[in-house]
Amino acid sequence: MKKIFFLGLFTIFLNIISCSKTDKKEHISDNNTSQIRYAKGFQISNIGEIQKITIKAPYQNSSEVFDYFFSIKKISKNDIQIPISKIVVTSTTHIPMIEMLQEESSIIGFPSSNFISSEKTRQRVASGFIKEIGKEGLLNTETLLDLEPELVVGYSVSTTDKSLEIIKKAGIPVIYNGDWLEETPLGRAEWIQFFGVLFNKQKMADSIFKTIEKEYLETKQIALKSDKKSTVFSGAVMSKDIWNLPAGESFVAQFLADANLDYLWKTSKGKGSLSLSFESVFEKAKNADFWIAPGYFLSKEQLLKSNALYAEFAAFKKDKIYTPTTKKGKTGGVIYYELAPTRPDLVLKDLIKITHPALLPNYKLTFFEKMQ
Repeated sequence: MKKIFFLGLFTIFLNIISCSKTDKKEHISDNNTSQIRYAKGFQISNIGEIQKITIKAPYQNSSEVFDYFFSIKKISKNDIQIPISKIVVTSTTHIPMIEMLQEESSIIGFPSSNFISSEKTRQRVASGFIKEIGKEGLLNTETLLDLEPELVVGYSVSTTDKSLEIIKKAGIPVIYNGDWLEETPLGRAEWIQFFGVLFNKQKMADSIFKTIEKEYLETKQIALKSDKKSTVFSGAVMSKDIWNLPAGESFVAQFLADANLDYLWKTSKGKGSLSLSFESVFEKAKNADFWIAPGYFLSKEQLLKSNALYAEFAAFKKDKIYTPTTKKGKTGGVIYYELAPTRPDLVLKDLIKITHPALLPNYKLTFFEKMQ
């Protein structure tokens, strides 16, 4: 659900990244591997005074694995010195994690900054502390180089972006962040430990994640107190008459299962999305209790303008449609896309409040709103 799909940043110049066994000559063996329990895309290892981050899933369908080495005192020329004090990040999902570590003042550049919703970081953008480094597909490498960041954290949909060769050749460290590829809600949130290494705040990052994990698991148990499993469907037709909705093994389906809901496509295969016809969705979901996240539509009126048949769904008739796309920051960024990956516990509470309101009587929705 990221709003920016243009950065394919994954490596620093050839003498920085270790891509072969010969490059790892000074880092013979790993010990004290961190307990990354949910995330599949990265691992952290301690090797004496050196910390190693292994990025296992830098982009979709990647067969490459990258190792990055960090140390407080630059022990080897291959090490990136920490804590990082000047960083460029490229996805709004990075912002909450950095803020929770109290390191937002380290951010000096961001692309398409209008997508940032956080009031704290928006103030830094408005004050000129965070520079605009381009827009989707149009990274301003000259501006980025002028900022002289100590590290760039980016992501790529498929492969690296050719425009970033300039950044790599200039010797600026660049690392992929694959948080958006995680298959579980807690797996996405666990990437705060990636940033914990960058700012030399691993203990703090671990403590923050354990609090989120505890809240999530306790909330999951609360959901089980309901005897009723409401039926739910999601998505909408956004283009070419194809209805896109979460596959049964996706992180969205996991959210719905953990909220003790009966997602009508829970048995479907796949970890991404399904592409179905309107007719097939209508046939299966016409009597469903709730319609959660109907694409990018902002109102029932918009739904009807797109297709009058939406009005035939029971969830439409009973006013049981909820969307996360109407709660936005001052410049239009959707709060859900920015904060939800870091706070899956709040997403789960939202889903329970919507579908089992008596279980959380004093909780107010964080991300979702009833569609008007």
